[in-house]
Amino acid sequence: MIRYFNNPVWEESTGNKVGIVCNQTAWHPQTGEYLFETFYRLGILKRVFMPEHGLFGELQDQVKLDDSSAYDRLGFEGCEFVSLYGSDEASLSANDAKLNDLDALIVDLQDVGVRYYTYLSTLRNIFMRLKNSASMLPVWVIDRENPAGKHVEGTPLKAEYSSFIGISGLPHRYGLSFGEVAAYLYTELQADFPLNIVSKRTVGGIEPWAIPPSPNIPGLFTADFYSGQCLWEGTNVSEGRGTTRPFEVFGAPWMESVADYNRKHNFNGWNDPAHPLYDPGALLRWHRFIPTFHKYKDQVCFGFQLLRQPANNYHALLHALKIIRFIAENCSDFAFRPGKYEAGNDRTAIELLVGDNVLLNYLYGKETLADIRNYLSEEEYRWKSLIQTSLLSKRY
Repeated sequence: MIRYFNNPVWEESTGNKVGIVCNQTAWHPQTGEYLFETFYRLGILKRVFMPEHGLFGELQDQVKLDDSSAYDRLGFEGCEFVSLYGSDEASLSANDAKLNDLDALIVDLQDVGVRYYTYLSTLRNIFMRLKNSASMLPVWVIDRENPAGKHVEGTPLKAEYSSFIGISGLPHRYGLSFGEVAAYLYTELQADFPLNIVSKRTVGGIEPWAIPPSPNIPGLFTADFYSGQCLWEGTNVSEGRGTTRPFEVFGAPWMESVADYNRKHNFNGWNDPAHPLYDPGALLRWHRFIPTFHKYKDQVCFGFQLLRQPANNYHALLHALKIIRFIAENCSDFAFRPGKYEAGNDRTAIELLVGDNVLLNYLYGKETLADIRNYLSEEEYRWKSLIQTSLLSKRY
């Protein structure tokens, strides 16, 4: 059963042994405290569960946290800190022993509105654990706005491509708030533990992105590009990690070979409306950058910055697909990243991120752009129809 709340009284609603799934985004200006500080002050905090990137977003992507003892120095005596992003797949969900002694579990995380972001998988893994163990532990999810908005992009992830960076059935950019996607996951799993969704407005939440949810999502502007630019993780092109504008800049030391393309084909720059990379929603500015970490650390990369044009609609996923195929066809050094990428699936990074054979075939040069446009439009329409007819409207 799902219930919706405006003003829960926590001590009365949750009992004396509370677990919280949270990170640095669970800071509330009305109290000036992180949510775990508030519950500790109330005397009812027993356990804090941390997603990828740690309690304060201090860890880079895919850095495993196997030892949480460093958090003991925070001085929260009697409270246990538990990582939900360790080296083995079992660590990606709280085990029964860490849940069975709780009176309630609260989830307060800022999502980014794109299925690659692992906080959703953390939430779903907990839901699955509770369902499979027939637990009736009450779960309270703090609803948060989706900074990527209601805009939908992409296709539902096919089951064979599901992993910790992709939940089967979710499109790339799904257009739901955190509370709405929690309700979707709960319904899809046919769970029956009590799920309570709380309006963020009534717990003192601040606007999205005032606090970066992870090291490489520095601000609201990143949400405009992340659904598309994250695909570079599946290639040997830098997605901008190690710069101050990750997912907004991209490039590689060998990409300068595309610099002569426009002269050879008589285009008036990269934003010529006739150019194969033209998109009215974002301009391309060529430049050079030096990543301080990650791919091509300390090397000069030739690449581009995306500059959003707010007056025009922008489909970040489609634009990224076009750019990747263009680089693949015009740079002989381009390659897709080989080998296993993420827990739960042995496929390559580009397969897990794209998650659809039709879109993958486009990257491999086997589909036309016109066909891909139509395919995306049809799949996005189906998803929007689904969430309109079978999911919640705001009930608080």
